[in-house]
Formats: sequence, structure tokens, C-alpha cells
Amino acid sequence: MTDLPFWKARPLSGLSPDEWESLCDGCGKCCVTTLEDEETGELFRTSVACRLFDDKTCACRNYSDRKTHVPLCLKLTPENVPELGFFPRTCAYRLVAIGADLPEWHHLVCGDREEIHRRGMSVRGLTLSEADVDPDLLEHFIIDWPGEDTE
Repeated sequence: MTDLPFWKARPLSGLSPDEWESLCDGCGKCCVTTLEDEETGELFRTSVACRLFDDKTCACRNYSDRKTHVPLCLKLTPENVPELGFFPRTCAYRLVAIGADLPEWHHLVCGDREEIHRRGMSVRGLTLSEADVDPDLLEHFIIDWPGEDTE
């Protein structure tokens, strides 16, 4: 028997569905549009979120059926997490995949799901819906998110 938390004791592929879902810190950064410079490959975050994203709760309005409404919504799996260079470096799935510690503000570490928002590490209250933005104008909404870097 180990005293390690589940995310340190087992690889992503060994987590139960509830453990897998609990890894999500609720930052919402994966729900914002990311633009890529075709020449350099550089990534740029915007403040424009998926039309299903609830800016007040920092969660999907229809998570269980999101793929029906947003077919391009990415379903995370243990297999594709290592390939997600466009996800923030603070993403718990990425951190666990490389054997790194979760940040101190992660709810599984501190016990408080609101801490991420108090620390300004989420996009809560900072996004616009893609339904309200002309897709040809996305570059006008490029923003740097706190604590977030891409590779």
C-alpha cells in the first residue's frame, strides 16, 4: 500500500474515470481559441472561448454531450496528453504525464476548487464567447494568461 496520492501512485492510463476527471483544475484555458503562426509555429492564446464555455463557472455548459455540439472539442486521453503542446504547462494532465508535481493551488493539493480562481490562474470572468466574435478578427483578442506558457 502506498501513501502517495493517486496521481503520483499510478500513470494516467491507470486512473479510474472519477480520478481522471478530478485531475482537471477547472482553469478553462483549454476552452479558449489558440492561434498558430503558420510560418513559425508560435502559439497565441485568445480571450475567445468555446460557445459552450460558461465564463462565470469556468466550465462547459454541456460537458457530457459537448462533442455533439462542438465536434472539434478535444477528448483528452492518456494517449494524446503528451502530444498537447498547445495546452498550458500548468495543465494537471500534462504535469502528471511527465511525473511533475501539481501546483499548490490545484484543488487536489489545497482542497479548495476556488483557489485557482482566487490566484488568477483561470480564465473565469475574462472570456468572450466565440458566438459573439467574428472569426476573422480573432487576432485582435490575443492575450497572455497568467502562469501559462506553451512550448
